[in-house]
Amino acid sequence: MTAKTISLAWRTRPRLVVLAVLIAAALAAVPVAVAWSTKLILDSIVASHSTAAVLGLSLFLAALGLLSKGLEQGSRYCQSELDRSIALAAQSRLYTAVNRLPGLARFENPAFLDRLRLAQTMGGRTPSQILTGALSIGAAVVGILGFTGSLLALNPVLAAVLLIGAIPALLAELSVSRCRVATYLKLGPVERRELFYSQLMADPQAAKEIRLFGIGAFLHGRMIDDRETANAANRKLDVRELRVQSALGVLAALIAGGGLVWTILRASQGTLMVGDISMFVAAVGGVQNQLAGLVGQVARTHQQLLLFRSYLEVENAESDLVIAASPRPVPPLTHGIKLEDVWFRYNDEHPWVLRGATLEIRADACTGLVGLNGAGKSTIVKLLCRMYDPTRGRITWDGIDLRDFDPAELRCRIGATFQDFMQYDLSARENIGIGALELLADDSAVEAAARNAGIHKAIESLPKGYDTLLTRIFVDSGRNGDESIGVFLSGGQWQRIALARALLRGDRDFLILDEPSSGLDAEAEHEVHTRISDLRLGRTSLLISHRLGAIRHADTLAVLDDGVFAETGGHDELIRAGGIYARLFRLQASGYRDETNVSAAGV
Repeated sequence: MTAKTISLAWRTRPRLVVLAVLIAAALAAVPVAVAWSTKLILDSIVASHSTAAVLGLSLFLAALGLLSKGLEQGSRYCQSELDRSIALAAQSRLYTAVNRLPGLARFENPAFLDRLRLAQTMGGRTPSQILTGALSIGAAVVGILGFTGSLLALNPVLAAVLLIGAIPALLAELSVSRCRVATYLKLGPVERRELFYSQLMADPQAAKEIRLFGIGAFLHGRMIDDRETANAANRKLDVRELRVQSALGVLAALIAGGGLVWTILRASQGTLMVGDISMFVAAVGGVQNQLAGLVGQVARTHQQLLLFRSYLEVENAESDLVIAASPRPVPPLTHGIKLEDVWFRYNDEHPWVLRGATLEIRADACTGLVGLNGAGKSTIVKLLCRMYDPTRGRITWDGIDLRDFDPAELRCRIGATFQDFMQYDLSARENIGIGALELLADDSAVEAAARNAGIHKAIESLPKGYDTLLTRIFVDSGRNGDESIGVFLSGGQWQRIALARALLRGDRDFLILDEPSSGLDAEAEHEVHTRISDLRLGRTSLLISHRLGAIRHADTLAVLDDGVFAETGGHDELIRAGGIYARLFRLQASGYRDETNVSAAGV
């Protein structure tokens, strides 16, 4: 993993990496040179060497101080630049990897979402921190070698003791780092829940229910419970680290103190010079500091490497769909789409959603999909868009299995609005235009889609028309530096925006409209379905709605029940059959008949 991180840094800013390595090596060598210079100066003074020799050594020592300051500033600059560059490259690679996943299975898997959260949080800075750690480790090694060489000349035994004493410190630090990473992973779901509760505080949609039901204190308590759980786990880890660091500090103090006593005794006996004492103090302090820094940096880098696994797991995640090695081109839809004995469940632990569903969606015709909540209608939409593949059976496009196509190319031929459509914090124009990015700059196409969805006049009345920002999160900064709060639309208006987004793809082979009018009033619903009926004439479409009156004029109605299509046929045919559709239609219609009868009776 270290090699991958360094490779990422090298591809991003190779010259800056070389400069950072050189600066790190020079910074590590300066303290050794300072220690030797100090020793030589003291020895020269005691030995009454010439003033010129002492002055020369003093000037060299001063130059080392200036060099050290310059190198520190250069190191700081290089590190900041590398941090920014590597973070940008790492986040870009992460987004590319996530966008490369063609299906939805990963994004509906809590374990993957936890890894993705860690990758998003740590991925931007972890590669840079690993590189910094590698440079620091290299610099520490250079410093240790320099000071150890000096110590070997004075006391080989003490040099060996110092180096051996670093082994338990290294093992202890690695153990702590492994525990810390394990804690991060364990607390992933807890922290995601805490984030969820925190976000509710600023969510305008949630604010209404929180105040209506008086659940603010309840949610606050849940958030505090999760925070306390995380705090308890981190506190336990901190206590363990405190004990380890205290024990290691005592060991280091004993070694340094014992060595200092030995050196002073030898100097008092005349076997060592004053400069040797200075050199010994600097060398012991240098070795211990460098060893402590090395051990700590190895542990921190090890921890970052363990965390980086989450990033790499996301980046290297295999496709959740089997992509054909040589995908077939997607032909224009001329015959239709067929579901052939399709079985599907989201994973082995979940029940079957579809149990052998078979249906033909004829080309150039409208198929209406009916079913109770949870019947699997939205699952059908996901399968048709190839967000998932059937567990058994197959879905064909003019007789060709969808698995034989590139999912991205298939989706280019589909226009859709989902029941759980997105509300993007973008301008009105962008909210519609992202339905077909090639038309984003085409004002006439965007406005035509808005007209067909019945939202054009509402958008025109906004403060900046189609350029109005639709959000309560961001401030809308104007070209002249003026700022204004974004506009937030009603639920019905947002639904029309989502419909316009789908209708911008009106020229595609297949149009899917999943509950396109569920948030609209009766008049608006009638208007929208009238427009849709005109637009889908001669086109292949799938229309899903709980309001059966809105889809009764579909060419074919399919009733999804208990994982199969229990009934298919036209409205009149299904009413005469007296089955599920007839029962549901009469239930909905009875409410209107009762209201009509009450009104006619003058009540």
